[in-house]
Amino acid sequence: MERTTESVSLVVGAERRTVGSVTVTIADDHPAVLDAVSRFLEHQGIEVLSTAADGEDALRDIERHRPRVAIVDLRMPGFSGGEIIRHARAAAPDTAILVYTGLIDHATIGDALDAGANGVIEKDASMLELVRAVRLVAAGRSYVDASLASALLQGSGFAAGLTTRELEVLRLLSDGNSNESIATALHIAPDTVRAHVRKAMAKLGSTTRTQAVATALRQSLIS
Repeated sequence: MERTTESVSLVVGAERRTVGSVTVTIADDHPAVLDAVSRFLEHQGIEVLSTAADGEDALRDIERHRPRVAIVDLRMPGFSGGEIIRHARAAAPDTAILVYTGLIDHATIGDALDAGANGVIEKDASMLELVRAVRLVAAGRSYVDASLASALLQGSGFAAGLTTRELEVLRLLSDGNSNESIATALHIAPDTVRAHVRKAMAKLGSTTRTQAVATALRQSLIS
């Protein structure tokens, strides 16, 4: 697990229950993964509230502990990753969901993002990159492992109607910029950035910024 990779991240609004601390629940049906990830995150100062080996326990832990981040495998006994994400969104809306997967399948990954995941990282990523992803989503950002971009490319056609400025804003969002930093880079007001994001989301049929960037990646509109 020592692959280094560039990553794609974007800012999304979120509120967290505890300022300054990062707490996680980890859901994976492989004991070795649970042990290795738990130990490393704890060593990095991230508090592991619980671990779960199946979907039902994962949902129960997320609802009970309300961690800032739930690290969830896509293939779990009981509930699938997509089902966990959808239920967790309703039960613990302030918990960010980070999908941790070895499954490189555009349909499944796209479904996880559409279900409301805040990020996706591949299990081949380095442990330090996993820590980075956890901290990003805990801070209210979203994360998409750059190595998964090709899996998101579906060749579904060009999303007509996006302006050059809307594409610029999406591209800057994918680089992890805030509304304010995008406004500075493009010499426009933050409210104008928000307006461009809303219009791009509407044109791409997305309900969140994460979905908008994922759709733009799938259709090769940004890279």
